[in-house]
Amino acid sequence: MASTTGSDRLLRSAVRHTAGTTALLLACQVAGAACSLALPALAGRTLDLLLHQRPGAGTWLVWVAVLLAAEILLETAAVLLTQLTNARATAWIRLRALNGLLGTAPNRAASHSGGDVAARLCVNATDSGTAPAALATSVSCVLAPAGALVALVLIDPWTAAVFVAGLPLLLLLLRTFAHQSSDTVGRYQQAQGAIAARLAEALSGARTIAAADTVRREQDRILAPLKDMARHGTRMWLVHGRAVARSGVLLPLLTTAVVAVAGTRLAAGQVSVGELLAASRYAALAAGIGGIAAPLGTLVRSRSAGRRTAELADLPQMPHGSAVLPADGPGTLELRGVRVVRDGVALITDVTLTIDGGSTVAVVGRSGAGKSTLAAVAGRLTDPDAGRVLLDGVDLTELTHTQLRQATAYAFARPAFDGAAATVGSGLAAGIGPGQSPATAAQVCRAARAASADTFIRLLPQEYDTPLNDAPLSGGESQRLGLARAFINSGRLMILDDATSSLDTATERQVELALSTSLRPCTKLIVAHRVSTAARADRVVWLEAGRVRRLAPHARLWQDPDYRAVFLAEASLPSAPPPSTGAGAGTGTGAGVPVSPASPTPPLPAPPPAPVVAQRSSPAGPPTRNGLGTGQ
Repeated sequence: MASTTGSDRLLRSAVRHTAGTTALLLACQVAGAACSLALPALAGRTLDLLLHQRPGAGTWLVWVAVLLAAEILLETAAVLLTQLTNARATAWIRLRALNGLLGTAPNRAASHSGGDVAARLCVNATDSGTAPAALATSVSCVLAPAGALVALVLIDPWTAAVFVAGLPLLLLLLRTFAHQSSDTVGRYQQAQGAIAARLAEALSGARTIAAADTVRREQDRILAPLKDMARHGTRMWLVHGRAVARSGVLLPLLTTAVVAVAGTRLAAGQVSVGELLAASRYAALAAGIGGIAAPLGTLVRSRSAGRRTAELADLPQMPHGSAVLPADGPGTLELRGVRVVRDGVALITDVTLTIDGGSTVAVVGRSGAGKSTLAAVAGRLTDPDAGRVLLDGVDLTELTHTQLRQATAYAFARPAFDGAAATVGSGLAAGIGPGQSPATAAQVCRAARAASADTFIRLLPQEYDTPLNDAPLSGGESQRLGLARAFINSGRLMILDDATSSLDTATERQVELALSTSLRPCTKLIVAHRVSTAARADRVVWLEAGRVRRLAPHARLWQDPDYRAVFLAEASLPSAPPPSTGAGAGTGTGAGVPVSPASPTPPLPAPPPAPVVAQRSSPAGPPTRNGLGTGQ
């Protein structure tokens, strides 16, 4: 969990951000407290003048009415400013938490499920945002009783002494309330977040739950933390109720004692009737110190919620440098001794590759071989624990954020769009990258045609202007939109992480042809599961247990039965190597390499040569003369 210091730092930043409205709120509350303190004295003076029929009573009565009206107006303004301060602080905290979540590496954010993040950004951020206003209210809650106690001293010291005698009990009550409430509120919020996380998981898998008829089991799983939540919630309200009940007994007793002493002093001729009235009112104001329990409880909840929100805001951010890419760079990608470790497990180890600009490279391997990790490192969605990644000779960590995202484009198996507000067209146009001119309608249409998405987009009710929420998309159609969004980027490196897995064979063929012919020249790194995708690439990176086993054209790798076994999950592959067509076979360019008999696609025309150089630094064996490794 984030430390208390992190929580306090987040709340302090919220106070600074809302300093203007918080200062106005505090000014209104202090002015209201001043009016409350002046009213008993004026009312007592007015009563004495009226009882003794002295002149000037009417003027004093007018001042009492003015102070009453001012107090009402100030309280109204304080209520409005409290809501405004809460809203601004909540928005600030929520933005800080969201920036922390989006600015960190995806693997660092993976420990927070969608439901848990929603609970932290919605419920916990709202509770945290009440801190500035609660702090200002706490100050005013102390000022009025303190001023009332001073007024009691001025009226008659004995009345003040009686009240002060009961203060230790009141302070002990408030301290116990703060301690017990903090622990209970924290546990309640944790249970609340657990339910939200499980509910979000169930909603994302609603079809699976319905198909497996496990609704009752899921209900039990989601609501399992409800018992803890109910227990902590009950305890929270019991703590609050005990504090209210005890203060409800103690404070009236103190007020009654003060009034009794003042009445005794009145009988002795030491105070007037008006002073008795003022003393009773000041005793009530001084007893209002118990009202600090409400803002104190709010501060306890906001601090506890701040711990959960600060966990997102304090996520380590990916640093960026100030370097820019060379203007004429072809998109050469280099990985030098890259190693990635997660939870003590090495996902990729000692990967050294050089991929020439403009080439198309497929990354294949069994499940868990490290394909997606390699793709994430190549475009700096995550940083390696060792080694370097360079694009056109510049380390990715040294690039500015804008340069990095301009230069790289991603497409995933499950693309995500801003469905709450975006249309299909604006969702695709978002792929243009930061710092670029907005994408034109022609660019959007061209990218959609390259991804074979234009046809079904034209069938939507408003075509490209159809809101994404109103566009019922299949898995393949969603992937095509993701591809189109990547295609519209004008960068020099495109990374497709299993981005064609839901496409049918014919559509995949069209997309691959667009990758090689219709799009701008750029380096393409494709995480592939199909033989056809690997066959059309210039080179294939064969990963095994996080290491590069071989890097070669598909036709050459196909001669290895272990390589063929990688694709057995897709189709039943022949044991013999695919036939070659003379000079094109094994040349290292992919030219003239036919698809294997198991592949559903026909042989491809020869793409332009795009050499890839790779050198392994693992002890498996020295590189061969063609620089492709030993293949061991």
